Amino acid sequence: MEITSIASVRRKTVVNLLRTWRELTESARLKVTGKISPSVTKEDVEFLREQMRECLNSKGGEVSARARTVELGKTYLGLNDTGKARFLRVLAEDFDLDEENLKQKIEAWHTAKKEDEKTRAEHEMRDAIETPRSVILRQFNSLPNGFKFLVDLRSDLLAMASKEPALKGLEYDLKQLLTSWFDVGLLDLVEITWNSPASLLEKLITYEAVHKIVSWDDLKNRLDADRRVFAFLHNKMPNEPLIFVHVALVKGLSDNVQELLDQASPVMDIEDADTAIFYSISNAQKGLVGISFGNFLIKRVVDKITREMQQIKHFSTLSPIPGFRAWLDPVLAKGDDAIFTPQELREVKSIKAGGSSGALLLKEILDSTWHTDPKQTDKLKTVLVRLCAEYLMKEKKGKKAALDPVAHFHLTNGARLERINWLGDTSGKGLKQSAGLMVNYYYDLADIDQNHEKYATSGTIAASRAVKLLTK
Repeated sequence: MEITSIASVRRKTVVNLLRTWRELTESARLKVTGKISPSVTKEDVEFLREQMRECLNSKGGEVSARARTVELGKTYLGLNDTGKARFLRVLAEDFDLDEENLKQKIEAWHTAKKEDEKTRAEHEMRDAIETPRSVILRQFNSLPNGFKFLVDLRSDLLAMASKEPALKGLEYDLKQLLTSWFDVGLLDLVEITWNSPASLLEKLITYEAVHKIVSWDDLKNRLDADRRVFAFLHNKMPNEPLIFVHVALVKGLSDNVQELLDQASPVMDIEDADTAIFYSISNAQKGLVGISFGNFLIKRVVDKITREMQQIKHFSTLSPIPGFRAWLDPVLAKGDDAIFTPQELREVKSIKAGGSSGALLLKEILDSTWHTDPKQTDKLKTVLVRLCAEYLMKEKKGKKAALDPVAHFHLTNGARLERINWLGDTSGKGLKQSAGLMVNYYYDLADIDQNHEKYATSGTIAASRAVKLLTK
């Protein structure tokens, strides 16, 4: 026991010596180099806090304050994930709203008698509402590529704020700032072509989120004479698309994305085309999530195509249904066959013998290679198309919004749910997300505003007669 106790004391002594040496080393490093370690140690925090205070210091004027913010930005860029989290916590918690100051300004506004006093008190009250961290954030645009820096900063912040409520105030401040800077009126609609800068084309490949671009030949096909790609750019981020849309010029509504993207298919003479199909819309900047561009992008593209190609009379999407399987699989897992009509249940059970539940059997089939067997696809078409119509028309997020995010996006923009396409996307992703189904959302220019108003106010979904019949 005595020997064990002595060994334990020695270990504690060594640990304490190492900790003390590390603290001394860190302090010495800060004094000599003035640099913060990538992970932001405890010894770095006060130095970091002081660096942030200096950005608010009026000494030397606004130019000097912005120069100090540039140094703070460089500090952030040199941090690892742990260090960035600690940096953001300090910014969020130590540079929050000064509540006492705000109370005083509100009281001064309430007690002001004369008109000029009331006006001055109102201005001071407005200034007091702005958090010190907002001032620091705004000054970051002095950085080279400062707008992109803040967009990426919010991307980092969003990943952390869902787990740390203390960061949500900072995220709100940053979102408000970016919303004002990325107002749609300040964005440029640009057509991306094969002759666009290589750096922009590379980003098109990297950011494509709906139908992966697998090669330069694939990209070239999507930029051919019967294809168009449009993007919103900001003049402070000239080589960074914010959001982009792929358009195919075709005759009639497309119902299969593999056919649409087939590199071996002949290029269509656009004079014969009568329809513009929006087949992929991708947000390129995670840090701009929640700042709406998509609805404005589609409307601007429709306007541009209408003016430049008068033979194009129809505008529609060929869209994925990303939430269909996520909704359907748990429903099937309950094993309740009440979701089927008698005929549908017979068709499902005829595919594979055994088992008492058609719902569980369908779930098992959907996880197989069913789409390659014509006999199975013939038996499943009716039930899956109907269930998809039920999902799109009736399942809600809250009281009004369609549960499917893509449906909600296009219905908010005033589109009509036109058609559900059987085996429209048989890629692995398409089968996993939507059982291979795709949707045409049709943009009837005469009805867009009316459809939007009905959906926004009451959740009423504009749909074709064929889709409505599927839910009866």
